[in-house]
Amino acid sequence: VKLEVCADLSHSALLFFAVGARDASPDEGVVEDLPLIDEKAVEQLTEGLISHYLPDLQRSKSALQELTQNQVVLLETLEQEISKFKECNSIVDINALFSEAKHYHNKLVNIRNEMMMLHEKTSKLKKRALKLQQKRQKEELEREQQREKELEREKQLTAKPAKRT
Repeated sequence: VKLEVCADLSHSALLFFAVGARDASPDEGVVEDLPLIDEKAVEQLTEGLISHYLPDLQRSKSALQELTQNQVVLLETLEQEISKFKECNSIVDINALFSEAKHYHNKLVNIRNEMMMLHEKTSKLKKRALKLQQKRQKEELEREQQREKELEREKQLTAKPAKRT
């Protein structure tokens, strides 16, 4: 039986060649024939296969670990950027609230100014009404005094009976 070592062949293919399956029928090389295989040859073939593929697998494993770490870093960076965008949106909301507050502040200032103007007008009207009331009372008093004077004058003008002594 000739042993052929081929680096690209799988373990079962190596066993197939080790048994001498070139001229064998499909029924040969089953589990019954396995005890005929040299254990040392299988071990050497396995070591050869492992030594051939192990460095590539280890490099692939380290590359995958590096990619995984890079993905973790990228995910953390994306989360930070998302939180920054959320902060920006909240800042926009805060700016909208400030502009709304400024608008209502201006309204309050206008209302206050209108109230002060109305207060001044009502004060002037009250003073004018008080003056008019005082003037009316004075005119009524003067009329009353005029009437009394006229009554007194009429009394004086009326004939008085002479007194007999």
